[in-house]
Amino acid sequence: MLFGIGVLFLAVAAGTAYYVAPSVTKLPYDLTFCDANNEPDGCLKASVAVAENATFMQVIGGKPTIQTGTLKATTEVVPQASTTEKEMTGDLAGEAVVWQAYGRVVRTDNNSDVSLYSAELALDRETAAARKWDKQFLDTDGEASDNDSVTFEGQTYKFPFKADKKDYLYFDRDLRKGLPIKFDGTEKVNGTDAYRYVQTIPETELNTAAGSLTALANALAPGATTGKVTYTNTRTIWVEPTSGNFVKVREQQKKTFVPDQGSTVTLLDADFVYDDATIANSTKSAGETRDKLQLISRTLPIALAVLGALLLLVGLWLVVAGRRASAAARHRADDAPAPVDAPTRQDEAVESRQPAEGGPLTDEIPPASTNWRADDAPTVPAQRPASDEREKH
Repeated sequence: MLFGIGVLFLAVAAGTAYYVAPSVTKLPYDLTFCDANNEPDGCLKASVAVAENATFMQVIGGKPTIQTGTLKATTEVVPQASTTEKEMTGDLAGEAVVWQAYGRVVRTDNNSDVSLYSAELALDRETAAARKWDKQFLDTDGEASDNDSVTFEGQTYKFPFKADKKDYLYFDRDLRKGLPIKFDGTEKVNGTDAYRYVQTIPETELNTAAGSLTALANALAPGATTGKVTYTNTRTIWVEPTSGNFVKVREQQKKTFVPDQGSTVTLLDADFVYDDATIANSTKSAGETRDKLQLISRTLPIALAVLGALLLLVGLWLVVAGRRASAAARHRADDAPAPVDAPTRQDEAVESRQPAEGGPLTDEIPPASTNWRADDAPTVPAQRPASDEREKH
């Protein structure tokens, strides 16, 4: 029985490691977004990054103006289960999920909007990288238009489970393409071990509509008629490697308007960093996910395998020991002397007549008869007295 249970435990350990663990290291279909009144386990919380002492452009009264102050950027990710079921067909069926993302940047002094964006994309369930999908979009001006078409590539809102110490491709919204993000070492974030990845985007001209360039020139560069917008960013992302979740993000963004006449104008100079609450929530969520994954993929299979091996060995030892004991018992039985045959009646009679050691046979002499006659007496020769013999001689 122990041998059989040991084999069963080994089979369960192998099944857990090779079938159950891979299934849980995939993006699930039932992730929900957390809000103030609903925070089930595994839900996605909004991330908040703050840029203090930032310089930024804000459209006020229909006119671009340059402002300074503190900015707060909020990003929300909402998995779309119904869209996934309906749209993920063909090669995407069972392999990808659809997420919607919303981003909003506000100035903290009056909570007015500075910029908005929304996106919908398909993510690979194993790598969390973007998959090709004909209905993906990226809206950065708040209005649906033909300019919303985009091809997402690389990582976006998550790294793969069991992230490696290597370079990845990370999607940049402003450039609308994926660029390398390099592994830059390990670091503890709020007590959690994290991999640090850095993406450096050199000064690059953005693809800006002609009407927007004219509006910027008229409002910010008197005498200019057009110009160009350049962009640079140093993006640092700290990732808990087992879960692939972001635990901290920092973006040092700069945007500059370069008019065809006059001096350049800073449109954005901000250093966005996750706030303390977001870091705390991110590290807690990543730690819980990491512990569950390690339990299923490593701790449980190893424990079951060790226990199964012990039970198997104990059971095998008991079987072998039992067989040895049975063989020894048969061997002793074969070597024992043959039993003495049962005595016959004659032997019993002879034995009954044997005297006790050192004793007479008195018990074996029959008693004298009380009715014997003289005729029955034995004949004994007569004897003369010794005196008569002397006289004769």
